[in-house]
Amino acid sequence: MKYYVVDAFADKVFSGNPAGVCVVEASSSEVMMQSIAAENNLSETAFLVRKSLGHYDLKWFTPKSEIDLCGHATLATAFVVSNFVDVGLEVMEFSTLSGILKVTRNDDEYVMNFPAILPKSIDIPLDLEGALGVVPIATWLDRDLVVLVKDAAVVSSMVPDILKLCLLEEGLGVIVTAKGVDCDFVSRCFYPKLGVNEDPVTGSAHSFLAPLWSSKLGKKVLVGKQLSERGGIVNCEIIGNRVNLSGKAVLYLQGELLSRG
Repeated sequence: MKYYVVDAFADKVFSGNPAGVCVVEASSSEVMMQSIAAENNLSETAFLVRKSLGHYDLKWFTPKSEIDLCGHATLATAFVVSNFVDVGLEVMEFSTLSGILKVTRNDDEYVMNFPAILPKSIDIPLDLEGALGVVPIATWLDRDLVVLVKDAAVVSSMVPDILKLCLLEEGLGVIVTAKGVDCDFVSRCFYPKLGVNEDPVTGSAHSFLAPLWSSKLGKKVLVGKQLSERGGIVNCEIIGNRVNLSGKAVLYLQGELLSRG
């Protein structure tokens, strides 16, 4: 099968978040897809099946399990579709575990229309401070645990205890966030339960972060910056119960997987 590695939320290689994109003729078995994702050992590998022009099935797998929503691998897949599968296509729809996701290409930028999910406020878990190594100010929960800390400097410098993060009962992942200095908000995202200690740029996290910060700042258009080592920018626009997340992508690798099974 054709295989691509694309740096998403990036305008140059070796930045943003690399995602694997497998273009398959028909749906592969879950065992095979999981095996390929584990072999690739990227935070997510996407599997794309073309149904018709502009319509595709899409699945995402981390090294350990399938996931219900992934932003950077969707952006990477849209890049592959528009540049290699249906060349020049500007509007595409993906059937996923999170419903139909629409992506529009505007020159070299891809705009993804995702659900906007405002997480619910919860009491700060007792063992959270020990796991993060910083003082949490407030917490919210949906699929992931969202943690507010004092400022961007705390987000940037924190060194969490990955083993303790794995033991937290709340959330599939842990998103740490604060108000930005040269942007609206900053974040870092940790998914050790899925085999990803820290995700470089997490589009799906902004489905939670954008509505949360929109409610705090009273803004519909926001810029989020992920402060991982690679880093990346996610442009966000709240539209009702949906959010447009946009960014650029760059091809790193093109090849063919010779998997058997």
